[in-house]
Amino acid sequence: MRNPIIAANWKMFKTVDETLAYIEEFLPLVSGTGTEVVLAPPFTALKAASAALTGSRVQLAGQNLHWEADGAYTGEVSARMLADAGCSYVIIGHSERRQYFGETDETVNLKIKAALEAGLEPIVCVGESLEEREAGQTLNVIRRQVNGALTGLKKEHLDGMVLAYEPIWAIGTGLTATPEQAGEVHGWIREMLAAFSQNGLGQSIRIQYGGSVKPENINDLMAQPDIDGALVGGASLKPDSFSRIVNFR
Repeated sequence: MRNPIIAANWKMFKTVDETLAYIEEFLPLVSGTGTEVVLAPPFTALKAASAALTGSRVQLAGQNLHWEADGAYTGEVSARMLADAGCSYVIIGHSERRQYFGETDETVNLKIKAALEAGLEPIVCVGESLEEREAGQTLNVIRRQVNGALTGLKKEHLDGMVLAYEPIWAIGTGLTATPEQAGEVHGWIREMLAAFSQNGLGQSIRIQYGGSVKPENINDLMAQPDIDGALVGGASLKPDSFSRIVNFR
């Protein structure tokens, strides 16, 4: 059975002090959960967050990485730097990275390989725009992104990977795919993964939903059989809100 995984993507929010105050309040609220919990604060807070999370079951993630191990790439962060800061996971291919910073299926693939080489588990985001959905292109877009992400990888590379379906039109807009819409796309992704590997990858890999997830809709989303968790943006910025999402049911 796939263990649910719920991750908080704080994006460009929170200083070090704000991060530490959040963790101090948050940890007691989720101490009894069996769900895997991941926090992705900004790079500047990773080391402090790692120390504050010591002894807890909450994992740490970077929000992005460069595909090279080191080099003259001003402003970038490598996979080994994230691992050194205490990260277990890294978010790759978020729609905001694709939209604002030129991320492509090819660079997503390079970043996945770099993360795996450094021992990080990728959380790989895929999703369609509103225009693509209205044009009936959702399946084609997701297939292209999934195939691009997995190029050159084998099943043994993917056992710990997490996919996150994030319809772009539902990120930060207040709009949310209905549980049925989200569940349908998650089912498609499992079929794609089954075609990619004959070794049960379609049923073993965890797939999150992201896009205006909040305490009010998490139960209905998690009731879908192919949804294994959530990648949460705005609703993860307050400990009480995010803890209610983590403690769904």
